[in-house]
Amino acid sequence: MFQTFKEWFWLERFWLPPTIKWSDLEDHDGLVFVKPSHLYMTIPYAFGLLIIRHFFEKFIATPLAKTFGIKEEIRKKITPNTVLETFFKHSTRQPSHTDIYGLAKKCNLTERQVERWFRSRRNQEKPCRMKKFQEACWRFAFYLMITVAGIVFLYDKPWVYDLWEVWNGYPRQPLLPSQYWYYILEMSFYWSLIFSLGSDVKRKDFLAHVIHHLAAISLMSFSWCANYIRSGTLVMIVHDVADIWLESAKMFSYAGWKQTCNTLFFIFSTIFFISRLIIFPFWILYCTLILPLHYLEPFFSYIFLNLQLLVLQVLHLYWCYFILKMLRRCIFMKNIQDVRSDDEDEEEEEEEEEEEKEEVIKGKERDCLKNGLGANRHLIPNGQQGH
Repeated sequence: MFQTFKEWFWLERFWLPPTIKWSDLEDHDGLVFVKPSHLYMTIPYAFGLLIIRHFFEKFIATPLAKTFGIKEEIRKKITPNTVLETFFKHSTRQPSHTDIYGLAKKCNLTERQVERWFRSRRNQEKPCRMKKFQEACWRFAFYLMITVAGIVFLYDKPWVYDLWEVWNGYPRQPLLPSQYWYYILEMSFYWSLIFSLGSDVKRKDFLAHVIHHLAAISLMSFSWCANYIRSGTLVMIVHDVADIWLESAKMFSYAGWKQTCNTLFFIFSTIFFISRLIIFPFWILYCTLILPLHYLEPFFSYIFLNLQLLVLQVLHLYWCYFILKMLRRCIFMKNIQDVRSDDEDEEEEEEEEEEEKEEVIKGKERDCLKNGLGANRHLIPNGQQGH
């Protein structure tokens, strides 16, 4: 049964233009062509990147964060409470006023104490600034490396300057060593992001990130097997060039360098709009959707490739919405914040500040009472009671 499925899955009519056979893409005369088996190496390379990431975050990102003044946060320990912990894990992290009232009665606590317990419990699971910085620093380092590598790999390739060359001789286009490593490293990185989703900071657009990573892996895998290598390398360089600036802006945001963050974010926004909303649809999609029709009739893999690219373009529009929200905050509120983060973070910080103020006020009141009582004692004769 598996053999039957395998034979059906690799039918030439799904992957290659009519009249082209897999035998036409076998290595010959020193020329090497893409093989699906090459992609197996992306999994061990992904785990290799996770190991490199671990040491990078420990020996490079963490010292760099401390240089920027980011310290390891010490979380306040909360009083263990079985009833509240069970409700937190199995019901909701954000209890309603009715829930708080019921839990307070059940635990013999005040409503304020229950609210504080849940807020402290949420804070325990909230990622610290150090972790956010480490993740952004790692992504920045990789995107910088892969972008420089992509420029080195592509600067002398004719199809970068003449899009007709993308389809010249397709699909009998041999694989270059630079193309191999560019693809394998990029795919391995996205696999590593998938593997680390459970431990990375979870944001509002978590689902969009999962879809994006899976779409990227699917698109790269498919383009590799169908030998759309030339157009695939163009897609990758167009995406990587903007991500460097986003991750660097995040790093400086976590470090509290707001002006530098704002400047980098404006650069990112400009590059994003140019690369994802102009170059990608009017250059890349034109290359993959229109130009092939001058060489061959539409076939399955041509349609499937462009459907995936259109899904990617929809995600570009989705993220464009978030970028515009952040730009609006920057322009009207003079501050850029990551709108993908939970709004609860800001509320909790404000509430914690209020609690600290309350504690300070209460402490001062106690001091005043003590001082007042002490002063009055000097005014009351020994053995007499004040009336």
